Amino acid sequence: MDFGWASRLVHYMLCFKLNIKKKYELWSLVGADPVMFSLIEFEQLTGLNCEYIEHLENPRCEVTNEMASFWERIGVSVDAGPSSEQIIRALKRCQEWSRDDRMRLGYLAIFSGFIEGRKYSSATRASLARLVMDLERFENYPWGRVAFKVLMDSLRAKDFTKSYTVDGFIQVLQVWIYHALPELGANYGNPLPNRPSPPLLAFKGGKGRKCFKDAISRQTRVINYVERNIEEMFLKWDNEREDVFVENIIQVMFNAPPNWKWTTNCWEDEDIYPWTNPKTHVVYVKEESSVKSLVVREEDIERPSKRARIEAPADPRSEDIPDNPSGAIPDSRSEASIPVSGVDKAYIEKCFKDLKMS
Repeated sequence: MDFGWASRLVHYMLCFKLNIKKKYELWSLVGADPVMFSLIEFEQLTGLNCEYIEHLENPRCEVTNEMASFWERIGVSVDAGPSSEQIIRALKRCQEWSRDDRMRLGYLAIFSGFIEGRKYSSATRASLARLVMDLERFENYPWGRVAFKVLMDSLRAKDFTKSYTVDGFIQVLQVWIYHALPELGANYGNPLPNRPSPPLLAFKGGKGRKCFKDAISRQTRVINYVERNIEEMFLKWDNEREDVFVENIIQVMFNAPPNWKWTTNCWEDEDIYPWTNPKTHVVYVKEESSVKSLVVREEDIERPSKRARIEAPADPRSEDIPDNPSGAIPDSRSEASIPVSGVDKAYIEKCFKDLKMS
């Protein structure tokens, strides 16, 4: 499917994320409404296996003679994982390989291009790539959790006031926005008829320099999160940080009285970690293979980030809470672009045409 990548839309939402401690959740403000992106949303959008397992990124996998031979065929050292560049070269000369080896190569293309989604020439992690030697184990591995963690680890390390490249399956963020803001998704996401499943396939996306700032500010319906039982909202992660502010947001959303709405009084400006909103000029620079990089030239305009200051009441229905939101989305003069790492999907599909399964 030809998906239109809207980097400005994703960048805009990232610039309005809340300042929280949790490593594996992202919260953005749309007006005064908090919108959650977590493993729950990722699983619902992609349909990928997101189960918890120990040693997620370092599974035990013995190096065998068969593995060494296969790695040699694709031109990779047994101590490294193949890069997208190496996989694409191998796709052009694999016609005489066994069915299982061609399956392995196809799975590695998906792993390098979408699960890891790194720079075209960067090696993938050998500890995970080696799983492909056991096809059944590879097919049943919780790749959704791996892909989500790669994406969140990459986002957490970025300075959104400068040019940046994000690793991982970042297209999911764009579709998350379409689902969290249904009116925007209907108007700008080019939804497909009959709502294909999983929801990731329900939109064609959209390119171009649309005024997403105004479009988001006009939203009248916001889906704050994917509904689960409250005990399922707190997911298990190794080395996750506790954050009472995030827990309070969830408690309020579950226990607030009918027709209660968020207001700007629920949030405070965070003076310790000011967010800088750049006035940007975007220019194209040299391309690497099919992946375009963008440079953002900026003039910094300081604007504070937001942090939750609400306290979850023991009995929220007895609290005197304002009924109407009064906040508007802060002014954004920036709609910078995010290059997508990894293999271009169209290129992979072209290579797969020669990959005939017996």
